[in-house]
Amino acid sequence: MAQEMRAGAAPAIADPAPLGLAGFALTTLLLSAHNAGWAPNFIWVGTALFYGGLAQFLAGMWSFRRGNVFTATAFSTYGAFWLSLATYFLLVVFGKAPEADVFNALGWFLLAFAIFNTYMMFWSLRINTAVFGVFLTLEITEILLFIGNFNGSKAGEGLVLVGGLVGVLTAGVAFYTSAADVISGMAGRAVLPVGKPMWTESRRRG
Repeated sequence: MAQEMRAGAAPAIADPAPLGLAGFALTTLLLSAHNAGWAPNFIWVGTALFYGGLAQFLAGMWSFRRGNVFTATAFSTYGAFWLSLATYFLLVVFGKAPEADVFNALGWFLLAFAIFNTYMMFWSLRINTAVFGVFLTLEITEILLFIGNFNGSKAGEGLVLVGGLVGVLTAGVAFYTSAADVISGMAGRAVLPVGKPMWTESRRRG
């Protein structure tokens, strides 16, 4: 991912951003397809544990090694997001958490992550247009889902469905950004356009 802040020589490890984005995209696609009524419920749990969860969390750890505070924070947080969500889901399935609390609990869970996503969305303006697109569509998805889960009525179900559709769009943007990062890393130059930073520091004069 562009605009990494490095000190000294470049690290001898590959950019983990394409992996983190791919893990996020694929797991988001599966859960969003379920929310949209297209896919069965359990399909997303395994990927939430191992791809969107573990693999994305590790991408965040490798981003720390590369000195990129933005991707380190984003991938570590959303890797933990998927691990936490899958864990809660399994607790409900195995009777360790009450089913009656599911919608309220999911509402609070998504609200908390929407708060995190809000400031990361603004800071992503410093990266590029594609990354901002990921956080913008994710912001809309999370808002729709937490309101829908808090509502709990037919209107709430409708919001969750719309949130699922926007989540599919989020996954598509993240897949594209991952693909662009992969081919750029292979070619050593930009191949697929990702846009420029929309927020840059103005240089002081004098």
